[in-house]
Amino acid sequence: MTQHVSPPRGGTEKTAPVGQPPVWRGMLARADVRTLSLLGVLAALIVIGGITKPDEFLDTRNLQLVLTQGSVIGVVTVGMTFVIISGGIDLSVGAIVALASVWATTVATQEYGFAGIFFTAVLVGVGCGLVNGLLIAYGGMVPFIATLAMLASARGLALQITDGKTQIVTVDGILDLGERDSYVLGVPPLVMVFAVVTIIGWLILNRTTFGRRSVAVGGNAEAARLAGIDVRRQRLYLYLLSGLCCGIAAFLLIILSGSGQNTNGNLYELDAIAAAIIGGTLLSGGRGTIVGSVLGVLIFTTITNIFALNNLQSDVQQIAKGAIIVAAVLVQRRTASTT
Repeated sequence: MTQHVSPPRGGTEKTAPVGQPPVWRGMLARADVRTLSLLGVLAALIVIGGITKPDEFLDTRNLQLVLTQGSVIGVVTVGMTFVIISGGIDLSVGAIVALASVWATTVATQEYGFAGIFFTAVLVGVGCGLVNGLLIAYGGMVPFIATLAMLASARGLALQITDGKTQIVTVDGILDLGERDSYVLGVPPLVMVFAVVTIIGWLILNRTTFGRRSVAVGGNAEAARLAGIDVRRQRLYLYLLSGLCCGIAAFLLIILSGSGQNTNGNLYELDAIAAAIIGGTLLSGGRGTIVGSVLGVLIFTTITNIFALNNLQSDVQQIAKGAIIVAAVLVQRRTASTT
């Protein structure tokens, strides 16, 4: 039964069912609680780092390092989040980063300076994303198989280009961005790029038709098709977006390391998928948040930093990451069963 309240003079008031909680409370229960939980985990990790290694962990340079290292995989994760929301997967992101980084740091490319390195990295990333998108959207290949093939091919081509050697960057404009003199108000340039990519990704997902179509395709592709969405074209665009993010990440990695190597981006695909999952993105598609994925990246980067400062074995670090992923998936299943 609905209780009607007489509106005051000069205005109107909406009716509300008796006993029904306010809308804002439901919104908090669905979205903000998940974000607050991730912020709580991140805060707990910061406390742990501050207790175990207060001088080293809380040092400004170390915090800058954590954000800088998280920026590269963070940009990749933004693209991965879109792909997973649409019901797809991209196992080739790490290999694409490697291929883009070595292609952009060849001697011939460096002759064109800063612009040559940047645009080569971006074009290689977009080109690989185009191949993935065409194979999946129009070739009918399963995303797992198509991107697995790209992973092997891109890694092989990166190895062939470098012949197993590290390609050193000699362009001053690139090297200068990795120096502390280039920081703006204490913020490294890589972190600023990551922030811009994150904001743009959030706006696209939450404020554009493209974002709504991506969610619709991941939720129910057939229903999206019947609603007039060109599902194949949408999937193509999503893998192009993922490739673009890989190209940008490769450029950031070149700045960070001052070189290009065929081993770059190793296991980036697993880290990006894991960050998206613990951030609340469903592997089955149809739901996900950019903010959650970014918090997932920061959580994993902070864990890595704490383990490194405490001289703990890398295998223990991987076990901890695996436990976090399992816990995140179990929470997702429990949340899905109660909604």
